[in-house]
Amino acid sequence: MKQYTVVDLFCGAGGFSEGFHQAGFKILRAYDIWEPAIKTHNKNHFNYGKDIATKYDVYKLSTLPRDLFELEVPDSDVIIGSPPCVAFSNSNKSGKGNKELGIKLLKSFLRVVARKKFKENSILKYWMLENVKNIEKYIQDSYTMAELGLPGFDVLKVKKIGTGVYDLQDYGVPSSRKRYICGDFVKPEKCEITKSLGVVTESLGEPGTLDESLVRDPNFDIVLKRNQLTDHHYKKEIPEFEWQKAKRQKMDKGYMGVMSFPEKMERPARTIMATMSGSSRESMILDYSKDSDDRYRYPTIREVATCMSFPIDYRFYGDSDSVKYKLVGNAVPPLFSYSLAKAIAKQDQCYLPSEALLKSFAVEDGFVNLNGEIFPLKEEQTKKPNAKFKYHVPYLKIDAFRAELLNSFNNENVEWVAEIHKGQGKSAKVYKDFEFSLDFLSKFEFSIISEFIDKMSSQIESFERLQEIYIKTTQQRENECLIGPEELLEGLKHLINNNFDNHNDNVEILELNISIPQKILISHFILSELISVIGSCEKSKIMNL
Repeated sequence: MKQYTVVDLFCGAGGFSEGFHQAGFKILRAYDIWEPAIKTHNKNHFNYGKDIATKYDVYKLSTLPRDLFELEVPDSDVIIGSPPCVAFSNSNKSGKGNKELGIKLLKSFLRVVARKKFKENSILKYWMLENVKNIEKYIQDSYTMAELGLPGFDVLKVKKIGTGVYDLQDYGVPSSRKRYICGDFVKPEKCEITKSLGVVTESLGEPGTLDESLVRDPNFDIVLKRNQLTDHHYKKEIPEFEWQKAKRQKMDKGYMGVMSFPEKMERPARTIMATMSGSSRESMILDYSKDSDDRYRYPTIREVATCMSFPIDYRFYGDSDSVKYKLVGNAVPPLFSYSLAKAIAKQDQCYLPSEALLKSFAVEDGFVNLNGEIFPLKEEQTKKPNAKFKYHVPYLKIDAFRAELLNSFNNENVEWVAEIHKGQGKSAKVYKDFEFSLDFLSKFEFSIISEFIDKMSSQIESFERLQEIYIKTTQQRENECLIGPEELLEGLKHLINNNFDNHNDNVEILELNISIPQKILISHFILSELISVIGSCEKSKIMNL
Protein backbone atom coordinates (compact mmCIF):
# COMPACT_ATOMS: atom_id res chain seq x y z
CA MET A 1 0.00 0.00 0.00
CA LYS A 2 1.18 3.51 -0.74
CA GLN A 3 2.63 5.77 1.94
CA TYR A 4 2.01 9.50 1.59
CA THR A 5 4.71 12.04 2.44
CA VAL A 6 4.33 15.26 4.46
CA VAL A 7 6.02 18.66 4.80
CA ASP A 8 5.23 20.59 8.01
CA LEU A 9 5.52 24.41 8.05
CA PHE A 10 5.66 26.23 11.40
CA CYS A 11 6.04 22.78 12.92
CA GLY A 12 6.46 23.77 16.57
CA ALA A 13 6.95 20.81 18.89
CA GLY A 14 5.61 18.45 16.23
CA GLY A 15 1.99 17.90 17.21
CA PHE A 16 0.70 18.24 13.64
CA SER A 17 3.46 15.92 12.38
CA GLU A 18 2.84 13.40 15.16
CA GLY A 19 -0.76 12.78 14.14
CA PHE A 20 0.25 12.11 10.54
CA HIS A 21 3.18 9.97 11.72
CA GLN A 22 0.84 7.81 13.82
CA ALA A 23 -1.39 7.41 10.74
CA GLY A 24 1.53 6.01 8.74
CA PHE A 25 2.52 9.10 6.75
CA LYS A 26 6.22 9.83 6.30
CA ILE A 27 7.34 13.27 7.53
CA LEU A 28 9.97 14.51 5.07
CA ARG A 29 10.79 17.97 6.37
CA ALA A 30 9.62 20.46 8.99
CA TYR A 31 10.44 24.12 9.59
CA ASP A 32 10.37 26.47 12.56
CA ILE A 33 12.50 29.26 14.04
CA TRP A 34 12.37 28.33 17.75
CA GLU A 35 15.24 26.11 18.85
CA PRO A 36 13.37 24.14 21.59
CA ALA A 37 10.61 23.34 19.05
CA ILE A 38 13.11 22.19 16.43
CA LYS A 39 14.95 20.00 18.93
CA THR A 40 11.70 18.53 20.26
CA HIS A 41 10.48 17.73 16.76
CA ASN A 42 13.78 16.12 15.78
CA LYS A 43 14.11 13.99 18.91
CA ASN A 44 10.59 12.61 18.47
CA HIS A 45 10.69 12.23 14.67
CA PHE A 46 13.58 11.15 12.47
CA ASN A 47 14.14 9.44 9.16
CA TYR A 48 16.96 6.94 9.12
CA GLY A 49 18.86 8.89 11.77
CA LYS A 50 18.54 12.25 9.99
CA ASP A 51 16.95 15.35 11.49
CA ILE A 52 13.67 16.33 9.88
CA ALA A 53 13.14 19.78 11.38
CA THR A 54 15.34 22.68 10.41
CA LYS A 55 15.58 26.28 11.53
CA TYR A 56 14.13 28.40 8.76
CA ASP A 57 11.99 31.52 8.51
CA VAL A 58 9.01 30.37 6.45
CA TYR A 59 8.62 33.82 4.89
CA LYS A 60 12.20 33.66 3.58
CA LEU A 61 11.65 30.05 2.57
CA SER A 62 8.54 30.98 0.58
CA THR A 63 10.36 33.73 -1.35
CA LEU A 64 13.50 31.78 -2.33
CA PRO A 65 14.44 31.67 -6.02
CA ARG A 66 12.97 28.60 -7.72
CA ASP A 67 16.09 26.42 -7.74
CA LEU A 68 16.87 27.10 -4.08
CA PHE A 69 13.21 26.70 -3.12
CA GLU A 70 13.01 23.28 -4.76
CA LEU A 71 16.26 22.29 -3.09
CA GLU A 72 15.05 23.34 0.36
CA VAL A 73 11.40 22.17 0.15
CA PRO A 74 10.96 18.58 -1.04
CA ASP A 75 7.94 17.56 -3.09
CA SER A 76 5.30 15.88 -0.92
CA ASP A 77 1.77 14.53 -1.10
CA VAL A 78 0.66 16.67 1.84
CA ILE A 79 1.60 20.08 3.27
CA ILE A 80 0.45 20.95 6.78
CA GLY A 81 1.06 24.01 8.90
CA SER A 82 -0.02 26.22 11.75
CA PRO A 83 1.31 29.79 11.39
CA PRO A 84 1.79 31.63 14.72
CA CYS A 85 -1.67 32.56 15.98
CA VAL A 86 -0.86 35.35 18.47
CA ALA A 87 -1.76 38.09 16.00
CA PHE A 88 -5.25 36.66 15.50
CA SER A 89 -5.97 35.44 19.02
CA ASN A 90 -8.66 37.10 21.13
CA SER A 91 -6.17 37.07 24.00
CA ASN A 92 -4.04 39.58 22.08
CA LYS A 93 -5.48 42.93 23.11
CA SER A 94 -8.97 41.39 23.06
CA GLY A 95 -8.53 40.47 19.41
CA LYS A 96 -7.56 44.03 18.41
CA GLY A 97 -3.81 43.47 18.10
CA ASN A 98 -1.84 44.29 14.94
CA LYS A 99 -2.57 41.62 12.31
CA GLU A 100 0.17 42.63 9.84
CA LEU A 101 2.74 40.00 10.86
CA GLY A 102 0.07 37.30 11.14
CA ILE A 103 -1.17 38.00 7.60
CA LYS A 104 2.42 38.02 6.32
CA LEU A 105 3.04 34.54 7.77
CA LEU A 106 -0.35 33.30 6.57
CA LYS A 107 0.54 34.33 3.02
CA SER A 108 3.98 32.75 3.42
CA PHE A 109 2.31 29.39 4.08
CA LEU A 110 -0.07 29.82 1.14
CA ARG A 111 2.82 30.86 -1.10
CA VAL A 112 4.66 27.60 -0.38
CA VAL A 113 1.47 25.64 -1.09
CA ALA A 114 0.85 27.49 -4.36
CA ARG A 115 4.42 27.04 -5.57
CA LYS A 116 4.21 23.29 -4.99
CA LYS A 117 0.63 22.85 -6.21
CA PHE A 118 0.96 24.69 -9.50
CA LYS A 119 4.43 23.48 -10.52
CA GLU A 120 4.78 21.13 -13.45
CA ASN A 121 4.27 17.46 -12.50
CA SER A 122 3.14 18.40 -8.98
CA ILE A 123 2.43 15.50 -6.61
CA LEU A 124 0.75 17.67 -3.95
CA LYS A 125 -2.73 16.26 -3.28
CA TYR A 126 -3.73 17.72 0.10
CA TRP A 127 -2.88 20.70 2.24
CA MET A 128 -4.35 22.13 5.40
CA LEU A 129 -3.81 25.14 7.63
CA GLU A 130 -4.72 25.15 11.34
CA ASN A 131 -5.16 28.28 13.45
CA VAL A 132 -7.35 30.03 16.01
CA LYS A 133 -10.95 30.47 14.94
CA ASN A 134 -10.58 34.25 14.79
CA ILE A 135 -8.32 33.94 11.73
CA GLU A 136 -11.33 33.02 9.57
CA LYS A 137 -12.26 36.65 8.96
CA TYR A 138 -8.74 37.43 7.71
CA ILE A 139 -8.49 34.59 5.17
CA GLN A 140 -9.85 35.11 1.67
CA ASP A 141 -11.83 32.43 -0.17
CA SER A 142 -9.07 32.30 -2.77
CA TYR A 143 -5.82 34.01 -3.77
CA THR A 144 -4.46 34.90 -7.18
CA MET A 145 -0.77 34.39 -7.81
CA ALA A 146 -0.36 38.16 -7.92
CA GLU A 147 -1.82 38.43 -4.40
CA LEU A 148 0.76 35.91 -3.21
CA GLY A 149 3.58 37.70 -5.01
CA LEU A 150 4.00 34.91 -7.57
CA PRO A 151 3.99 34.83 -11.38
CA GLY A 152 1.20 33.14 -13.31
CA PHE A 153 -2.57 33.18 -13.48
CA ASP A 154 -3.52 30.24 -11.26
CA VAL A 155 -5.90 30.75 -8.34
CA LEU A 156 -5.41 28.99 -5.01
CA LYS A 157 -8.79 28.06 -3.55
CA VAL A 158 -8.52 28.16 0.22
CA LYS A 159 -12.00 27.66 1.62
CA LYS A 160 -13.13 24.32 0.22
CA ILE A 161 -15.33 21.47 1.52
CA GLY A 162 -14.71 20.86 5.20
CA THR A 163 -13.35 24.34 5.92
CA GLY A 164 -14.57 25.70 9.23
CA VAL A 165 -14.20 25.75 13.01
CA TYR A 166 -13.65 22.40 14.70
CA ASP A 167 -14.15 21.66 18.40
CA LEU A 168 -11.27 19.28 18.99
CA GLN A 169 -12.92 17.50 21.92
CA ASP A 170 -15.21 16.00 19.26
CA TYR A 171 -12.18 14.19 17.88
CA GLY A 172 -10.97 12.56 21.08
CA VAL A 173 -8.80 15.39 22.41
CA PRO A 174 -9.37 15.60 26.21
CA SER A 175 -9.50 19.40 26.23
CA SER A 176 -11.77 22.13 24.97
CA ARG A 177 -10.04 23.72 21.99
CA LYS A 178 -11.72 25.27 18.95
CA ARG A 179 -9.61 25.68 15.83
CA TYR A 180 -10.14 26.83 12.26
CA ILE A 181 -9.08 24.47 9.46
CA CYS A 182 -8.96 25.40 5.79
CA GLY A 183 -7.37 24.00 2.66
CA ASP A 184 -7.78 20.90 0.53
CA PHE A 185 -8.40 17.92 2.83
CA VAL A 186 -10.83 15.16 3.73
CA LYS A 187 -13.26 16.01 6.51
CA PRO A 188 -12.46 13.84 9.55
CA GLU A 189 -14.93 11.69 11.45
CA LYS A 190 -15.99 12.66 14.96
CA CYS A 191 -15.48 10.40 17.97
CA GLU A 192 -18.44 9.04 19.88
CA ILE A 193 -16.82 9.48 23.31
CA THR A 194 -15.72 12.76 24.89
CA LYS A 195 -12.76 12.41 27.28
CA SER A 196 -12.58 14.35 30.53
CA LEU A 197 -9.73 15.85 32.51
CA GLY A 198 -10.45 13.21 35.15
CA VAL A 199 -9.73 10.45 32.64
CA VAL A 200 -6.31 12.00 32.04
CA THR A 201 -5.36 12.44 35.70
CA GLU A 202 -6.64 8.98 36.65
CA SER A 203 -4.73 7.38 33.78
CA LEU A 204 -1.46 9.08 34.69
CA GLY A 205 -1.91 8.74 38.44
CA GLU A 206 -0.82 10.98 41.28
CA PRO A 207 2.45 12.79 40.51
CA GLY A 208 5.33 11.26 42.44
CA THR A 209 4.02 7.69 42.43
CA LEU A 210 7.23 6.09 41.16
CA ASP A 211 6.23 2.44 40.99
CA GLU A 212 6.10 -0.12 38.19
CA SER A 213 2.34 -0.21 37.85
CA LEU A 214 1.15 0.21 34.27
CA VAL A 215 -0.13 3.43 32.75
CA ARG A 216 -2.39 3.17 29.73
CA ASP A 217 -2.41 6.18 27.44
CA PRO A 218 -6.00 7.51 27.16
CA ASN A 219 -5.29 8.74 23.62
CA PHE A 220 -3.14 6.09 21.93
CA ASP A 221 -2.71 2.37 22.50
CA ILE A 222 0.49 2.80 24.50
CA VAL A 223 1.35 1.30 27.89
CA LEU A 224 4.29 2.36 30.06
CA LYS A 225 5.37 1.67 33.61
CA ARG A 226 4.44 4.58 35.85
CA ASN A 227 8.06 5.29 36.73
CA GLN A 228 8.82 5.65 33.01
CA LEU A 229 6.60 8.71 32.64
CA THR A 230 8.73 11.81 32.11
CA ASP A 231 7.86 15.32 33.32
CA HIS A 232 5.18 14.03 35.67
CA HIS A 233 6.61 13.07 39.04
CA TYR A 234 6.84 16.48 40.68
CA LYS A 235 4.46 19.04 42.14
CA LYS A 236 4.60 22.76 41.66
CA GLU A 237 2.38 24.53 44.16
CA ILE A 238 0.57 27.77 43.37
CA PRO A 239 1.02 30.37 46.14
CA GLU A 240 -2.12 31.69 47.79
CA PHE A 241 -1.75 35.25 46.49
CA GLU A 242 -1.85 33.87 42.93
CA TRP A 243 -4.65 31.34 43.24
CA GLN A 244 -6.78 33.86 45.12
CA LYS A 245 -6.42 36.22 42.16
CA ALA A 246 -7.24 33.42 39.74
CA LYS A 247 -10.29 32.49 41.79
CA ARG A 248 -11.61 36.05 41.57
CA GLN A 249 -10.93 36.16 37.83
CA LYS A 250 -12.74 32.86 37.28
CA MET A 251 -15.67 33.19 39.64
CA ASP A 252 -16.15 36.95 39.91
CA LYS A 253 -14.81 38.55 36.73
CA GLY A 254 -17.58 41.11 36.68
CA TYR A 255 -18.62 41.14 33.06
CA MET A 256 -17.98 37.47 32.24
CA GLY A 257 -19.52 34.19 33.32
CA VAL A 258 -18.46 31.99 36.21
CA MET A 259 -15.74 29.40 35.60
CA SER A 260 -14.91 26.43 37.77
CA PHE A 261 -12.30 26.67 40.53
CA PRO A 262 -10.45 24.36 40.80
CA GLU A 263 -10.98 22.43 37.57
CA LYS A 264 -14.00 20.16 37.19
CA MET A 265 -12.63 16.69 36.56
CA GLU A 266 -15.74 15.38 34.80
CA ARG A 267 -15.32 17.81 31.90
CA PRO A 268 -12.65 18.07 29.19
CA ALA A 269 -9.74 20.24 30.31
CA ARG A 270 -9.93 23.92 29.58
CA THR A 271 -7.97 25.20 26.57
CA ILE A 272 -4.26 24.70 27.22
CA MET A 273 -2.52 28.04 26.84
CA ALA A 274 1.08 28.69 25.81
CA THR A 275 1.86 30.60 29.00
CA MET A 276 1.81 28.89 32.37
CA SER A 277 -0.04 31.05 34.88
CA GLY A 278 -1.53 30.52 38.31
CA SER A 279 -3.25 33.90 38.62
CA SER A 280 -5.36 34.40 35.51
CA ARG A 281 -8.85 33.48 34.35
CA GLU A 282 -7.31 31.00 31.88
CA SER A 283 -5.14 29.30 34.52
CA MET A 284 -5.48 25.53 34.83
CA ILE A 285 -5.57 24.87 38.58
CA LEU A 286 -5.71 21.46 40.26
CA ASP A 287 -6.07 20.40 43.89
CA TYR A 288 -2.63 19.89 45.41
CA SER A 289 -3.71 16.45 46.57
CA LYS A 290 -6.92 14.60 47.33
CA ASP A 291 -6.60 15.37 51.05
CA SER A 292 -5.53 19.03 50.88
CA ASP A 293 -7.74 22.04 51.57
CA ASP A 294 -6.93 25.45 50.09
CA ARG A 295 -3.76 24.16 48.45
CA TYR A 296 -3.50 24.05 44.68
CA ARG A 297 -0.93 23.16 42.03
CA TYR A 298 -0.14 23.59 38.39
CA PRO A 299 -0.73 20.55 36.20
CA THR A 300 2.42 18.64 35.35
CA ILE A 301 3.83 18.90 31.85
CA ARG A 302 2.77 15.30 31.26
CA GLU A 303 -0.79 16.13 32.33
CA VAL A 304 -1.15 19.10 29.95
CA ALA A 305 0.59 17.16 27.16
CA THR A 306 -1.88 14.28 27.58
CA CYS A 307 -4.76 16.76 27.67
CA MET A 308 -3.44 17.97 24.31
CA SER A 309 -3.39 14.29 23.21
CA PHE A 310 0.37 13.85 22.88
CA PRO A 311 1.37 10.18 23.36
CA ILE A 312 2.64 9.51 26.88
CA ASP A 313 6.10 8.63 25.52
CA TYR A 314 6.49 11.99 23.72
CA ARG A 315 9.27 14.19 25.11
CA PHE A 316 9.56 17.97 25.28
CA TYR A 317 13.05 19.37 25.05
CA GLY A 318 13.00 22.52 27.12
CA ASP A 319 15.23 23.39 30.05
CA SER A 320 12.36 24.62 32.26
CA ASP A 321 8.72 23.87 32.91
CA SER A 322 7.67 27.18 31.33
CA VAL A 323 9.45 26.35 28.04
CA LYS A 324 7.94 22.86 28.00
CA TYR A 325 4.50 24.31 28.74
CA LYS A 326 4.86 26.68 25.78
CA LEU A 327 5.90 23.79 23.53
CA VAL A 328 2.71 21.97 24.51
CA GLY A 329 0.35 24.95 24.46
CA ASN A 330 1.40 26.12 21.00
CA ALA A 331 1.00 22.69 19.41
CA VAL A 332 -1.65 21.16 17.20
CA PRO A 333 -3.18 18.27 19.22
CA PRO A 334 -1.86 15.06 17.63
CA LEU A 335 -5.14 13.17 18.00
CA PHE A 336 -6.95 15.75 15.88
CA SER A 337 -4.11 15.68 13.37
CA TYR A 338 -4.40 11.90 13.37
CA SER A 339 -8.12 12.22 12.55
CA LEU A 340 -7.28 14.41 9.55
CA ALA A 341 -4.60 11.99 8.36
CA LYS A 342 -6.76 8.90 8.91
CA ALA A 343 -9.56 10.40 6.80
CA ILE A 344 -7.12 10.81 3.91
CA ALA A 345 -5.65 7.33 4.41
CA LYS A 346 -9.07 5.70 4.38
CA GLN A 347 -10.25 7.56 1.29
CA ASP A 348 -7.08 6.89 -0.72
CA GLN A 349 -6.44 3.42 0.71
CA CYS A 350 -3.05 4.34 2.14
CA TYR A 351 -1.04 2.39 4.67
CA LEU A 352 -2.57 2.84 8.15
CA PRO A 353 -0.69 1.27 11.10
CA SER A 354 -2.74 -1.08 13.26
CA GLU A 355 -0.78 -0.18 16.41
CA ALA A 356 0.61 3.02 17.91
CA LEU A 357 4.17 3.85 16.85
CA LEU A 358 6.44 4.03 19.89
CA LYS A 359 9.33 6.45 20.50
CA SER A 360 12.95 5.62 21.18
CA PHE A 361 15.55 8.03 22.51
CA ALA A 362 19.29 8.01 23.01
CA VAL A 363 20.40 7.71 26.64
CA GLU A 364 22.25 11.03 26.56
CA ASP A 365 20.40 13.39 24.25
CA GLY A 366 20.12 16.56 26.33
CA PHE A 367 16.67 15.79 27.69
CA VAL A 368 15.81 17.57 30.95
CA ASN A 369 13.36 15.43 32.94
CA LEU A 370 11.40 17.38 35.56
CA ASN A 371 10.77 14.26 37.64
CA GLY A 372 11.93 14.89 41.19
CA GLU A 373 12.32 18.63 40.60
CA ILE A 374 11.62 20.75 43.68
CA PHE A 375 10.00 24.09 42.86
CA PRO A 376 10.19 26.72 45.62
CA LEU A 377 6.93 28.47 46.39
CA LYS A 378 6.83 31.72 44.47
CA GLU A 379 6.96 34.84 46.65
CA GLU A 380 4.74 37.82 45.99
CA GLN A 381 6.62 40.96 44.95
CA THR A 382 5.63 44.56 45.56
CA LYS A 383 3.92 46.21 42.60
CA LYS A 384 5.26 49.11 40.58
CA PRO A 385 4.45 52.57 42.03
CA ASN A 386 2.07 53.30 39.14
CA ALA A 387 0.31 49.91 39.24
CA LYS A 388 -3.26 50.10 37.93
CA PHE A 389 -6.29 48.90 39.89
CA LYS A 390 -9.75 48.15 38.55
CA TYR A 391 -12.17 45.92 40.39
CA HIS A 392 -15.74 45.83 41.62
CA VAL A 393 -17.26 44.99 44.99
CA PRO A 394 -16.55 41.24 45.16
CA TYR A 395 -19.41 38.92 44.20
CA LEU A 396 -21.85 41.80 43.94
CA LYS A 397 -23.20 41.73 40.40
CA ILE A 398 -26.87 42.34 39.74
CA ASP A 399 -28.28 42.30 36.20
CA ALA A 400 -24.71 42.87 34.93
CA PHE A 401 -24.40 46.04 37.09
CA ARG A 402 -21.39 46.39 39.42
CA ALA A 403 -19.82 49.19 41.45
CA GLU A 404 -16.14 49.57 40.57
CA LEU A 405 -13.15 51.28 42.13
CA LEU A 406 -10.26 52.24 39.87
CA ASN A 407 -7.23 54.46 39.75
CA SER A 408 -5.60 56.61 37.08
CA PHE A 409 -2.48 58.73 36.85
CA ASN A 410 -1.99 62.35 35.87
CA ASN A 411 1.76 62.56 35.48
CA GLU A 412 2.86 61.02 38.80
CA ASN A 413 -0.26 61.98 40.74
CA VAL A 414 -2.73 59.19 41.39
CA GLU A 415 -6.48 59.67 41.40
CA TRP A 416 -9.15 57.20 42.51
CA VAL A 417 -12.67 57.15 41.12
CA ALA A 418 -15.87 55.19 41.60
CA GLU A 419 -17.98 54.11 38.65
CA ILE A 420 -20.95 51.88 37.87
CA HIS A 421 -20.34 49.45 35.03
CA LYS A 422 -22.79 47.32 33.12
CA GLY A 423 -22.14 44.66 30.49
CA GLN A 424 -19.02 44.08 28.44
CA GLY A 425 -17.48 44.69 25.04
CA LYS A 426 -19.05 47.19 22.66
CA SER A 427 -22.29 47.20 24.63
CA ALA A 428 -20.56 48.04 27.95
CA LYS A 429 -21.85 51.11 29.79
CA VAL A 430 -20.07 53.26 32.38
CA TYR A 431 -21.97 55.60 34.69
CA LYS A 432 -20.45 58.27 36.92
CA ASP A 433 -21.09 61.82 38.08
CA PHE A 434 -24.87 61.48 37.99
CA GLU A 435 -27.48 62.51 40.54
CA PHE A 436 -29.52 60.00 42.45
CA SER A 437 -31.38 59.73 45.75
CA LEU A 438 -31.02 57.21 48.56
CA ASP A 439 -34.34 58.16 50.15
CA PHE A 440 -35.13 54.45 50.47
CA LEU A 441 -32.54 54.24 53.29
CA SER A 442 -33.35 54.79 56.94
CA LYS A 443 -31.44 57.11 59.28
CA PHE A 444 -29.99 54.05 60.98
CA GLU A 445 -28.70 52.77 57.65
CA PHE A 446 -27.14 56.18 56.92
CA SER A 447 -25.40 56.04 60.28
CA ILE A 448 -23.94 52.63 59.37
CA ILE A 449 -22.63 54.09 56.11
CA SER A 450 -21.18 57.12 57.93
CA GLU A 451 -19.42 54.90 60.45
CA PHE A 452 -17.92 52.78 57.66
CA ILE A 453 -16.65 55.83 55.74
CA ASP A 454 -15.16 57.38 58.90
CA LYS A 455 -13.39 54.16 59.79
CA MET A 456 -11.97 53.60 56.33
CA SER A 457 -10.95 57.21 55.69
CA SER A 458 -9.07 57.37 59.00
CA GLN A 459 -6.92 54.44 57.88
CA ILE A 460 -6.50 55.37 54.22
CA GLU A 461 -6.06 59.15 54.66
CA SER A 462 -5.31 60.12 51.02
CA PHE A 463 -5.15 59.00 47.40
CA GLU A 464 -1.38 58.67 47.66
CA ARG A 465 -1.63 56.57 50.80
CA LEU A 466 -4.18 54.24 49.20
CA GLN A 467 -1.77 53.69 46.30
CA GLU A 468 1.17 53.12 48.69
CA ILE A 469 -0.82 50.44 50.48
CA TYR A 470 -2.02 48.86 47.24
CA ILE A 471 1.49 48.21 45.88
CA LYS A 472 2.51 46.33 49.05
CA THR A 473 2.30 42.55 49.14
CA THR A 474 -0.68 40.77 50.66
CA GLN A 475 1.49 39.62 53.55
CA GLN A 476 2.77 43.14 54.21
CA ARG A 477 -0.76 44.49 54.33
CA GLU A 478 -1.84 41.72 56.69
CA ASN A 479 1.17 42.15 59.00
CA GLU A 480 0.65 45.91 59.21
CA CYS A 481 -3.19 45.69 59.34
CA LEU A 482 -3.50 48.03 56.36
CA ILE A 483 -6.59 48.81 54.30
CA GLY A 484 -5.84 48.87 50.58
CA PRO A 485 -8.34 48.90 47.70
CA GLU A 486 -8.84 45.12 47.84
CA GLU A 487 -9.49 45.15 51.59
CA LEU A 488 -11.75 48.18 51.17
CA LEU A 489 -13.93 46.40 48.60
CA GLU A 490 -13.97 43.22 50.67
CA GLY A 491 -15.12 45.24 53.69
CA LEU A 492 -17.77 46.94 51.60
CA LYS A 493 -19.04 43.56 50.43
CA HIS A 494 -19.53 42.44 54.05
CA LEU A 495 -21.18 45.76 54.91
CA ILE A 496 -23.74 45.35 52.10
CA ASN A 497 -24.39 41.67 52.83
CA ASN A 498 -24.80 42.19 56.59
CA ASN A 499 -26.82 45.42 56.59
CA PHE A 500 -28.48 46.02 53.23
CA ASP A 501 -29.42 42.55 52.06
CA ASN A 502 -33.13 43.42 51.93
CA HIS A 503 -32.62 46.18 49.34
CA ASN A 504 -33.47 44.18 46.25
CA ASP A 505 -35.45 46.76 44.27
CA ASN A 506 -34.25 48.99 41.45
CA VAL A 507 -34.14 52.79 41.35
CA GLU A 508 -35.08 54.77 38.26
CA ILE A 509 -32.31 57.24 37.33
CA LEU A 510 -34.11 59.78 35.16
CA GLU A 511 -30.89 61.49 34.14
CA LEU A 512 -29.62 58.25 32.63
CA ASN A 513 -32.99 56.79 31.63
CA ILE A 514 -32.03 53.56 33.31
CA SER A 515 -32.99 51.50 36.35
CA ILE A 516 -30.12 50.54 38.71
CA PRO A 517 -30.30 48.01 41.59
CA GLN A 518 -30.34 49.58 45.07
CA LYS A 519 -27.34 47.60 46.36
CA ILE A 520 -25.25 48.81 43.44
CA LEU A 521 -26.26 52.42 44.09
CA ILE A 522 -25.48 52.07 47.81
CA SER A 523 -22.04 50.63 47.01
CA HIS A 524 -21.33 53.35 44.47
CA PHE A 525 -22.45 56.04 46.91
CA ILE A 526 -20.16 54.75 49.67
CA LEU A 527 -17.15 54.54 47.35
CA SER A 528 -17.84 58.01 45.93
CA GLU A 529 -18.20 59.55 49.38
CA LEU A 530 -15.07 57.83 50.64
CA ILE A 531 -13.09 59.02 47.62
CA SER A 532 -14.38 62.54 48.20
CA VAL A 533 -13.21 62.40 51.82
CA ILE A 534 -9.73 61.00 51.25
CA GLY A 535 -9.31 63.17 48.16
CA SER A 536 -9.97 66.37 50.03
CA CYS A 537 -8.81 65.20 53.48
CA GLU A 538 -12.08 66.48 54.90
CA LYS A 539 -14.77 64.60 56.77
CA SER A 540 -17.92 63.79 54.84
CA LYS A 541 -21.09 65.76 55.45
CA ILE A 542 -23.06 62.58 55.05
CA MET A 543 -25.26 63.08 58.14
CA ASN A 544 -26.78 66.17 56.57
CA LEU A 545 -28.22 64.16 53.65
